[in-house]
Amino acid sequence: MVRIGILVSGRGSNMVSIIRACNEGRIDGEVVTVISDNLDAPALAKAHSLGVEAVYIDPSPGKVVLKGEGETRYIEHLLSRNVDLVCLAGFMRILKSGFLNQFKGRIMNIHPSLLPSFPGLKAQKQAVDYGVRFSGCTVHFVDESVDGGPVILQAVVPVFQNDTPESLAERILREEHRIYPEAIQLFAHGKLEIKGRKVFIKEDAWKG
Repeated sequence: MVRIGILVSGRGSNMVSIIRACNEGRIDGEVVTVISDNLDAPALAKAHSLGVEAVYIDPSPGKVVLKGEGETRYIEHLLSRNVDLVCLAGFMRILKSGFLNQFKGRIMNIHPSLLPSFPGLKAQKQAVDYGVRFSGCTVHFVDESVDGGPVILQAVVPVFQNDTPESLAERILREEHRIYPEAIQLFAHGKLEIKGRKVFIKEDAWKG
């Protein structure tokens, strides 16, 4: 079983989805720890209520990038829990080389757009303002780029003419809760292989 550590900053809806998927057997794994860079994150209480260790670790306040002593504290905590996979679930800090090298090929994120379209903040607003007809979400491995790592899974949702960023976000979130656990399950079974910019899924693992 894969041992999962989740990094959060806010409400933790994807965190809850992953924990429940583990509890229900849809992921052959266990969330062994949740770390937040925000002492007041609702995700911390939610994780505790689901019986999962959840801690606040000072990331070095005021910095968008996780580095220095803050980065070291995060790495040491995850290593102490023997984490196999790190999942970002609304974690609002940028990971740099020290963290990425320590967990190379073992960090996932989910983003509310069809990457490479609309990376960064407020992706749903970007999609509505641009006038696209379809948006969605992307699970990807994390590298040093912002929302630019190799794509694992994507899901498409329509964008309606009367959509607001909030209504689109709600529709996308339902798909996030579906495909993030699917991607983790593929990882748990050793079905994902990164070759350059592409992630290959072994044929016996995925039926589309």
